[in-house]
Amino acid sequence: MKVPVGFTAHGSPMNALGGTPFAAALERWAPALLVGARALLVVSAHWETHGVALTGAAAPDTIHDFGGFPEALYRLRYAAPGDPGLAVEAAQLLAGAGVEARVDPDRGIDHGAWSPLRFLRPDADLPVVQLSLDRKRSLAELVEVGRALQPLRERGVLVLGSGNVVHNLRTADFANREASVEGWARDFDSWVKTRLLDWDLPKLAAPEEGPSGRNAHPTREHYAPLLVAAGAAGPGSRVSFPWEGFEHGTISMRCVQFD
Repeated sequence: MKVPVGFTAHGSPMNALGGTPFAAALERWAPALLVGARALLVVSAHWETHGVALTGAAAPDTIHDFGGFPEALYRLRYAAPGDPGLAVEAAQLLAGAGVEARVDPDRGIDHGAWSPLRFLRPDADLPVVQLSLDRKRSLAELVEVGRALQPLRERGVLVLGSGNVVHNLRTADFANREASVEGWARDFDSWVKTRLLDWDLPKLAAPEEGPSGRNAHPTREHYAPLLVAAGAAGPGSRVSFPWEGFEHGTISMRCVQFD
């Protein structure tokens, strides 16, 4: 069965505690996104490497890769199994496309992965493997990384990007989750939506050309997982948006499903 491809927002680590409209939206989205999935290959904004890497631990740790938050966040665990065999399989697919990838037997799962998965798959019963973002590759080249992983869809592996369509922490109002959305942030979010619906990946791979693109992403790591996911989905995919909205005024929580 050919499974979907997804892109989820994750926003502030505080989202992992739940009780928000976004967490409820992830719970509602889960049945459609995870239909037929036997494992998850997650591309998180929070793992950047030189070269491509994959987690190969059989029981990956929960990484709390943030600081200054309430103690309750650090007590959270997402005890999903890993899948060393899937890590090797993905590395082989990448190698076939000329992308060398190494398997890291020790690295755990960061909050870009486990924070949304707490609501998408609270039972933590599907194996999870993470794929890193290669700092050396352009966004267009990251589309090709995703494209190499397309065969996994036919094998029941859900490729899931995790980041944010708009992510500029310097402009966010962290005192108010429901802050009014800044116009420039809404404009860029709408631009991405249109480019996805038009399946214009070359323009998506040049976000600086979008309205306020450099302000929407002073750094690229929260945008890049969307490009990997789009590459893994491939042309002809039906694009839908299970959740559209903002938190803290300038953090887009848009989620995307590719069928």
